[in-house]
Amino acid sequence: MVGAREAVARVGEEPDVVTGEGAPAASAPAGRVSAGWKVLPIVEGLVLLIALVLPWVLQDYLTVFATRVVILALFALSFDLVWGYAGIMSFGQALFFGAAGYGVALLARDLNVTSILLILPAGTLIGLTASLLLGGFLLLGRYPSSVIFVSLGTLTGSYAADRLARGWYYLGGQNGIPSIPPLTLGSYEFEEGPIYYYMVLGILVVVYLLCRFLVRSQFGLALAGLRENEQRIAFFGYKAQHLKAIIFAVGGTIAGLAGSLYAFHEGFVWPNMLGVVFSTQVVLYVLFGGSGTLIGAVIGTVIIEGVSFWLSDNYRDVWPIILGVLLLLVIMFRPLGLISFVLGERERVGSFGKAPKETGNAAP
Repeated sequence: MVGAREAVARVGEEPDVVTGEGAPAASAPAGRVSAGWKVLPIVEGLVLLIALVLPWVLQDYLTVFATRVVILALFALSFDLVWGYAGIMSFGQALFFGAAGYGVALLARDLNVTSILLILPAGTLIGLTASLLLGGFLLLGRYPSSVIFVSLGTLTGSYAADRLARGWYYLGGQNGIPSIPPLTLGSYEFEEGPIYYYMVLGILVVVYLLCRFLVRSQFGLALAGLRENEQRIAFFGYKAQHLKAIIFAVGGTIAGLAGSLYAFHEGFVWPNMLGVVFSTQVVLYVLFGGSGTLIGAVIGTVIIEGVSFWLSDNYRDVWPIILGVLLLLVIMFRPLGLISFVLGERERVGSFGKAPKETGNAAP
């Protein structure tokens, strides 16, 4: 398997390697690649630094808004794993997000369970279960699933869940479940404000680091090859559909965690949390920021939500049109997202392990 591993590691380095046509082209200048690798941790550090100081410079209502954005960034992270690293276009990511939100809302309403030590594991488990069921049905069939089949399957699941929630009286119908009590830790209640913000930010940082470790592991190496050339990965003996199902379940788990936080932060859940519109929204986050980089999903969420907030406050009649034109321009001229202004395409794959030592044969 050493030869297979080396071949997989080369996937994505050059276009000719991916297509298999001809000999590999000349590699990019070494300075550009090394500079790109130095940029990624700088971008991540700057984003974290800005996030840490925000509550000190923002007004209270903006801190509440920033908390919502951080939760949505966690949601976007789940989709970036699924699409940016495994190439699965999930138009139903909101299904796991909303299912966890409704699940923890029912726990709070019917069983009076509000402890963060129970709510977050419950929401995570709901997201994991829902993604395993849907992913098993769509991805683990007798024959490999096509991209269109999985896209339409997740879209159908999200739409069905939306309609079910709207028509089920136990779930509140069109009105959803209002008046969810705040999260608690013992006798302490997490109220909206800086403490809630830092708690959510801490969760995002932990999940981000785990995702970064995952995509830079041997499993991430297989995912990188899967995204670039699925047929070649299957030829090397990897079970491509099983890899897809695993990362699909991981993405659903993170979406469930985000959904449970969102439900308690907003204080209510409603059918739109499960629907197609919310699923499309997270696609735009990742597409705008840059897929396959993790940090691009976070940046895309922050910029879209921030610009939407500002436009809706200053241009109430035409702000959706302005936002739509902005998104269209970015997609047309920077298809790899805003993060591509500072990061090279090579970093979507990354490096794995230590570089082999070059040994030269000296002439006698």
